[in-house]
Amino acid sequence: MPEDPGKMSELSPEDRERLTLTGLEVEMKNREGSFFQVDQEIRQWTSLNEGIEVLPIHEALRKYDWLSGYSWNLVKKDKDQYTKYVADQPEPRGFVIIARKGSKTIYPLQACLFLARTPVQHVHNIIIAEEGAELHIISGCASASYTKTGSHIGVSEFYVGRGARITSTMIHNWGEEISVFPRSAARVEEDGVFISNYVCMQPVRKVQMAPFVELAGRNAIARFSSIIVCTQGSYMDLGSVARLAAEGSSAELVTRAITTGGTIISRGMIEGAARHTKGHIECRGLILRDGVIHAIPEIKGNVVDTELSHEAAVGKIARDEIEYLMSRGLDEDVATATIIRGFLDVKIAGLPDALQAQIDAAIDSAEKSGF
Repeated sequence: MPEDPGKMSELSPEDRERLTLTGLEVEMKNREGSFFQVDQEIRQWTSLNEGIEVLPIHEALRKYDWLSGYSWNLVKKDKDQYTKYVADQPEPRGFVIIARKGSKTIYPLQACLFLARTPVQHVHNIIIAEEGAELHIISGCASASYTKTGSHIGVSEFYVGRGARITSTMIHNWGEEISVFPRSAARVEEDGVFISNYVCMQPVRKVQMAPFVELAGRNAIARFSSIIVCTQGSYMDLGSVARLAAEGSSAELVTRAITTGGTIISRGMIEGAARHTKGHIECRGLILRDGVIHAIPEIKGNVVDTELSHEAAVGKIARDEIEYLMSRGLDEDVATATIIRGFLDVKIAGLPDALQAQIDAAIDSAEKSGF
């Protein structure tokens, strides 16, 4: 049975605020389910939708024999040192979410992974949307206000069934000396849709990830959108990889990146491996203070009738844009902030209103802190 949801409210006001900025709703308002893990302790899990099941992964694997076929299937145990570390743990931690055939969520489910005192937090998640199901997940990842150093390693495997849809939004709010290594992969069947959104606008020591999606069914769709602010001392190596393996499949990888002194490596790769497929990569970066933005788009076509494109632009705020807004009565600081907000304020197609509101709140928070 799930533990008392009130355990989330035992956090300090400061840590509750940190988690609120990642999308956590302690009172479960506008949420249809929840999972909450502190370090390696799973404190709470629940689902308010009869068609959707939320379980700790170790319980789910014991409950369903068939689930072992989904575990370490898309992400291999020996992919790198981080996946090996998670695979070698005696008992896995993390969650399993199963959206049964035809089930739909009005509000998103929330999954909170909170790093407090352990040196390394590890999780393994499996998310399954059966045929025709629709599932929205907002994953809030954060460290405690008093946590100075540590690492988070997260493995996630997404299965999007025929005509199903998964929207996954991950918002990070780590500390300045926290290193983060997400490892995720998705498989999308015929007419399925996988939308992955990533938001990180707070200081972090290092983030390194390259989520992969296999578009395995006809007319399958994937969209990756990233909104990144990289502060001084932060190193962010981020990328998305899509393989168009079925006729009519398509993928779009979009990044908005700002550096205020940190280093961003923005990668994107699309492989057209089937006919009548389309893919596009777009990276736009702003350098506000001395820092590095390295955009590396890659497209690979293996067959005729695949249409792949990419564009990348890195620069600074145009002086004429600032002067134009100043001529309209804004001072320079307000004019600059307005341009930055417009640059980051990407309306992500298909995103539920509740999730878009959370991203808007994160942008507001970053703007008030002066980036």
